[in-house]
Amino acid sequence: MFTIENYNIVSKQKKAIFNWSSGKDSALTLYKILQNPEYKIEYLLTSVNQQFQRISMHGVRVELLESQSKSIGIPLKILQIPEMPSMEVYENVMTETLTELKNEGITHSVFGDIFLEDLRKYREDQLARIGFEGVFPIWKIPTQNLIQEFITLGFKTIVVCVNERYLDKSFVGRIIDQDFINDLPDNVDVCGENGEFHTFTFDGPIFSEPINFEIGEIVYRKYEKSGNEDTSNTACDTNTDDPFNFGFWYCDLIPKN
Repeated sequence: MFTIENYNIVSKQKKAIFNWSSGKDSALTLYKILQNPEYKIEYLLTSVNQQFQRISMHGVRVELLESQSKSIGIPLKILQIPEMPSMEVYENVMTETLTELKNEGITHSVFGDIFLEDLRKYREDQLARIGFEGVFPIWKIPTQNLIQEFITLGFKTIVVCVNERYLDKSFVGRIIDQDFINDLPDNVDVCGENGEFHTFTFDGPIFSEPINFEIGEIVYRKYEKSGNEDTSNTACDTNTDDPFNFGFWYCDLIPKN
């Protein structure tokens, strides 16, 4: 029913982009922000490895990312990022993209960060330079609570990447359920907030239909430093140690029609 109150809510909505990783924290955060009438999510924004056309760090194919966007019903914006970007390159691409979005009246950027203070400050400082504000819907919520809420809501997610410093090959390719949580070592956050593992969410209340895929090859990859010293595997690496000291196990997901 149309009412003046409803009109006022919609007319005052803050236009926002959502920083979509394809994983569980993004999915739960999007679920929460979509229930907040203060914001209107205009786009999902995702960084993609330009060379391999896979989601940065997660290693998920762009085709599956596009399937998520279609099922969620929110348009996708892709940041094409070089294989090993310097901070300067990453920030230039992000600044250019956000400046374009600002011209569409978008003023806010939503993140699924939970407790990494330095990462949040970095994001807020960069956004402020462009005139954006950061929004952090699940900030400081205990990760044990978040993962249980995620499962209870009916979300389904698969582990697509693990950092060998924390987890071995046996954890990649597993669905996150209570058994998975129980098997995690004590030094691993249950949401992988320190970069221990990454996921791909394929079903849940934000999707109109599940994302179809089959599990492909599991591969090991160790990154090497390029000639540019100011590089990292990801421009916002959450690992406090040198990321080049450790390798990663990836589980390829193959789209199915």
